[in-house]
Amino acid sequence: MDKTIKINLGGTLFNIDEEAYKILRGYLQAISLRLRNVPGGNETLDDIESRIAEIFLSQKPTAGVISRLNVEDMIYIIGKPEDFTQPEDEKPGPVFSSTYGKQMIRNPDDRIIGGVCGGIGRYLNSDPVWFRLLFILFALMFGIGIFVYLALWIALPSAEAGSQKKDMYQKYNFHGVSSGKERKAYSTSSDVGNAFNEIFRAVGKVLWIIVRVFLILLGVSLVMTGFLAIVSFIMVFIFKFPGAFSTDAVGMNISYLPDFLNYVVTPSLVPWIKALITVAVILPLLVIIYLGVRMIFWFRARDGVFLLVGLVIWVLSIAVLSIMLFNEGISFAETARSVSREYFKTVPDTLYIKSGAKISGLNVDNEIRLPDDEYSIFVSDENSRVYILADLDIASAGRNSAWVEVIKRSAGRSKMDASEKADRLLYNYKISGDTLFLDEYFAIPEGTKWSLDEVGVDVYVPEGTVIYMDKTVERLYHSYNDNDFVTDQRNRFRVMEEDGLEYIKSGRRFNR
Repeated sequence: MDKTIKINLGGTLFNIDEEAYKILRGYLQAISLRLRNVPGGNETLDDIESRIAEIFLSQKPTAGVISRLNVEDMIYIIGKPEDFTQPEDEKPGPVFSSTYGKQMIRNPDDRIIGGVCGGIGRYLNSDPVWFRLLFILFALMFGIGIFVYLALWIALPSAEAGSQKKDMYQKYNFHGVSSGKERKAYSTSSDVGNAFNEIFRAVGKVLWIIVRVFLILLGVSLVMTGFLAIVSFIMVFIFKFPGAFSTDAVGMNISYLPDFLNYVVTPSLVPWIKALITVAVILPLLVIIYLGVRMIFWFRARDGVFLLVGLVIWVLSIAVLSIMLFNEGISFAETARSVSREYFKTVPDTLYIKSGAKISGLNVDNEIRLPDDEYSIFVSDENSRVYILADLDIASAGRNSAWVEVIKRSAGRSKMDASEKADRLLYNYKISGDTLFLDEYFAIPEGTKWSLDEVGVDVYVPEGTVIYMDKTVERLYHSYNDNDFVTDQRNRFRVMEEDGLEYIKSGRRFNR
């Protein structure tokens, strides 16, 4: 094991192995020789040692022992001894490069908020206080200075990388610069400028506290929002727990939509679509939670690769999902309908419309109701069938005829495909004398996907015809006649008038 030596740099004790100690000692001796005839050279050497101590502390050496690699990294950042040569034709004092290697960067060692003005001052070899005053002046002009400052804060990189630190500290000597702390004096600053800098620094600290409080509150909001959204998604789409997300809350039951996918798209694609939807929803919510945690605790992390990989996965999932849904959506490109008509043998004075097969008589597992209950879908997993409520409308016809029209609508890849799907829809009704029996629902044939299917029953009777509807039939009729609600449950008789159906006025009786 190499021998370790204790050294003091800038008031801090370090353990350094023997090889690294020899390199460091030779490095400091070489710099000392170059600065021995420079006014203020001893102070500059002290500043260099403080900067070296700062670098060693940031490196976190293995087992707390400074190695040769640590010393070499430090020399790369600060520069070689020959970089500290001062031109003979210049006056003693701090020597600044006109730019940071021809690159404008933010100066984290001289910042009030983001180090923008400090970076501009170093780039132009000028006092940053004037740029701070300029930004304040423009900020009073409709906030222009604020937006410009934020844009520069985002656009300009901070001098954090090793090469940038090297440019920052190598381009000028260390006379009068306190390493590891904010620089509070400049060779170009007057006493007034330094006073302004101190005022700005105090105001900046207050503003930073306000910003931190705001970011913490925003971070808490993001974490709670993301967490609740994930829980809601899992409860609704995985555990099918409706709760506050059911029909009663928003007018649409979405708990069973994942199951309904089996009847809408190709069955083999359903697991992939569910997985892609989960990724597309959960991934951005996790990023929101992560960003909220960073705002709360304000920590630095090398998360660029992590966020980039997440973005790529999310974009790919959205792209693949879009392609799948587009291919499936082609089957809804065209719509068509088929119409069948049947006349009553005798025109009834009173037409009794009663329910035939009812939904309550089926063994259905799930129900999906769209807004306002205008379209209700019932799914039976037992026989893989889909049932949908039919619609009823009653209109006026000629004097000597009455008939029933069944209109079936569906969607398909073409008009012919849609028409064939509409013809295959299963709906039953029966005319028996003056009574019309209507099924409450129609069915999609087994093995056929749902294609925006609808079945409407239109009953045409002459004016003056009395209509009786039972409770089930009334629900079918009211699905498209929301303003014609039943006000008296005992009165189920209506009469066909010129303007449509009207309730029978009190005092009139009709017998079967």
